[in-house]
Amino acid sequence: MMTCAIALIPMADVYGQQTGNESGTRLAQTGMNFLSVSLSARAAGMGDAMTAQEGSAISMFYNPAGMASMPAQAQVSVGQVQWIGETKYFYGSVAYRPSRGAYGTFGLFVTSADYGEFIGTIRADNPSGYIDTGVFGPSALAVGMGYATNLSDRFAIGANIKYARLSLGESVMRMGEDGMEWQDNVEGTPAVDFGILYRTGFRSLLFAFNARNFSREVTYSEESMELPLTFGLGVSMDLMSLAQRSDDTHSMLVSVVAEHPRDYVEQLKIGGEYTFMNTLALRAGYVFPTDEQGISLGAGINTSVRGAQFGFDYGYTRFGVFGNVNRFAIHLGIE
Repeated sequence: MMTCAIALIPMADVYGQQTGNESGTRLAQTGMNFLSVSLSARAAGMGDAMTAQEGSAISMFYNPAGMASMPAQAQVSVGQVQWIGETKYFYGSVAYRPSRGAYGTFGLFVTSADYGEFIGTIRADNPSGYIDTGVFGPSALAVGMGYATNLSDRFAIGANIKYARLSLGESVMRMGEDGMEWQDNVEGTPAVDFGILYRTGFRSLLFAFNARNFSREVTYSEESMELPLTFGLGVSMDLMSLAQRSDDTHSMLVSVVAEHPRDYVEQLKIGGEYTFMNTLALRAGYVFPTDEQGISLGAGINTSVRGAQFGFDYGYTRFGVFGNVNRFAIHLGIE
């Protein structure tokens, strides 16, 4: 049951959450927190500092405005997260730019969570003190679509509409003469993400803002919960652009994000990515304040063959007493 609690309940020790503070702000009170788990191996390698980054289908999971400048005509990305508590997350995203972006960029995405199986029990007046109610398997799913467009050569906007669903499995409501009365604990709700991105015109300097998981409250039986609404403000820049280099041999992207979540204290995310000849990428990132999450590292390989782009990314994050988190992703682009 401890593993179940880790997987499904907002995790105070992981993110430095609190149940309250001096001002009386409610913290660690949201549900459907699978929506706040970072999915991208590239993003994780950079400490999830993705608000002010652009150019790929995975932008839909962080700032959908970044999808507007995707260089490929179409891109597909799939990945897996080996999360703490033996939980696994899976994602897939696809983005398409008809007429080379003349009508914007359209995207579809899906996220699912595998929490494993658990043995259910209820209290009982017997020598064991409980009755075994069998095996149940919680699950989570989110599907959605995104759109992004460049309003000018400097300004881009984007938004997602998605539907999130969380099943906590069946539970026994009462015991009767005819046996157990069951209740299926499944709820879902639509939600909205949006973002903006501003290219300053000074070298490669970008500013961006995003908001994720706007929705109504979700109620299970008599308990209501809010989705993990999060606001982010970010800045990024390729430091090599300061040297006015005209070749693509080296790039050194630095990204910083200040994030204000609904259910835990504000965080600062810092990440860097060094890329050699648009082929090999090495990444590092850090998030603070947190209690358990440590440094993040990652690497990626990209290549192009006859107009098709192939890539693989790996991300590693230390989580203290919870162990390490590994993320894997592959992506395909068509020029």
